Amino acid sequence: MQTDIQPILKNLGIEDLNPSWSTGQVWGKADQQSAKLSHSPVDGNAIAAFTPATADEYRQVISVAQNAFTEWRQVPAPKRGEVVRQLGEELRKHKADLGKLVSYEMGKSLQEGLGEVQEMIDICDFAVGLSRQLYGLSMHSERPSHRMYEQWHPLGIVGIISAFNFPVAVWSWNSAIAWVCGDVCVWKPSSKTPLCAIACQHIIAKVFKANGVPEGVSCLVLGNAAGDLMNQDPQVPLVSFTGSTRVGRMVSAAVASRFGKTILELGGNNAIIISEHADLDMSLIGCVFGAVGTAGQRCTSTRRLIIHESVYDAFTQKLVKAYQQLRIGNPLDEKNHVGPLIDQAAVDIYLDAIQKCKEEGGEFLVEGGVLSGAGYESGCYVKPCIAAVKPDFNIVREETFAPILYVMKYQSLEEAIAIQNGVPQGLSSAIMTLNLREAEHFLSAEGSDCGIANVNIGTSGAEIGGAFGGEKETGGGRESGSDAWKAYMRRQTNTINYSTALPLAQGIKFDL
Repeated sequence: MQTDIQPILKNLGIEDLNPSWSTGQVWGKADQQSAKLSHSPVDGNAIAAFTPATADEYRQVISVAQNAFTEWRQVPAPKRGEVVRQLGEELRKHKADLGKLVSYEMGKSLQEGLGEVQEMIDICDFAVGLSRQLYGLSMHSERPSHRMYEQWHPLGIVGIISAFNFPVAVWSWNSAIAWVCGDVCVWKPSSKTPLCAIACQHIIAKVFKANGVPEGVSCLVLGNAAGDLMNQDPQVPLVSFTGSTRVGRMVSAAVASRFGKTILELGGNNAIIISEHADLDMSLIGCVFGAVGTAGQRCTSTRRLIIHESVYDAFTQKLVKAYQQLRIGNPLDEKNHVGPLIDQAAVDIYLDAIQKCKEEGGEFLVEGGVLSGAGYESGCYVKPCIAAVKPDFNIVREETFAPILYVMKYQSLEEAIAIQNGVPQGLSSAIMTLNLREAEHFLSAEGSDCGIANVNIGTSGAEIGGAFGGEKETGGGRESGSDAWKAYMRRQTNTINYSTALPLAQGIKFDL
């Protein structure tokens, strides 16, 4: 199945690949010396080349963004929300083409690519309502004729460093909320998916210009060096980073050293507990999609199944049968369930994890491997596999960004929860059970230690209305819904004295 990317790029207005409000040159042909190449894992073709932003270009962008902030913060929040509403409408017009580009450049299924764009639309809708709900509290003062309240002000420049696996959605989670809060955004996308970022810039540029939004409210910088500069830049009070725990540690240290703020969305090693009281057929759907969706390259992908010993054999038989029916191939073909890994480095990590699992004694119920031949020319297509393991295997405690599913047994619910919590990561978790007591115990303080805990749905797939993020080595940050907007603003407590005296707090006397 051949994929002609040019009509998609034309429809998105980026056939010339000259992004608005960005740095670094980008070309449609990968024939420039010293350029970085963007390859599609679907067919292995180089689809664009770009030069990373220089330090001088980065500083120019920050200057433009800072100037834009002084104007944008003065725009009333509901009017900022109106601009974001129009962005959602523009994304609706381009959903099909942007979804295809996400699928082709990243490698996820077309359904998932379209779903990712829908998340962008949904967060715009959420942010519109939020623009009229940036509430502060009022408090009673202990001093007579005094009024106390708190209010929230925009931070300034929000730096967004996003990962390849969600090349547009995670940026929108941050930017839509940051914009209605009065912030401006500088986006450093993954160097593996630059075209998706450029497409977003072109889409939003139309709306911003039509509304007279100052240039610099949304900026794009390409190349990893720009991310390093952003982390060290005191002019960027907040950095939202999505990526590995290893890199997240470095980002956290760099930003904290200058007393900046971070939102960290890092690794996940997500488990589903399959209770003896579970609906096994329903559970199968959540487990299979959670494990193989996006070829296991979601931070919320299901990596571990903790199965009650009484249903272990029956459920693993269902799993094996389901895996035998998976169709692996071009993700733009909606008949296929699983697309490729992002690149050859990811394939190498997948193979290394399989080898380590075998060395520790893992027994593969479904063998893995790399696919070759017609349709698999990129070398990035791998077989989703299942391994029976012990929960204390070293490889099981690690996050492998690939479709490797580890299955293990448990006897008591307390044991299952201990196994689930016994890894360094704490993003998403789930239990499949029809037993109310089990479900409530899993959601209690003695249950899951993850930022997301579900009952009778899988670990993968979060709605924008709820705050998204996790604990422990997942970073502790929260994006998207609920009151996550507070991370993008600074809190200010105000006291107004409308009396003719100046009484001091706590009854202190200071006579002059």
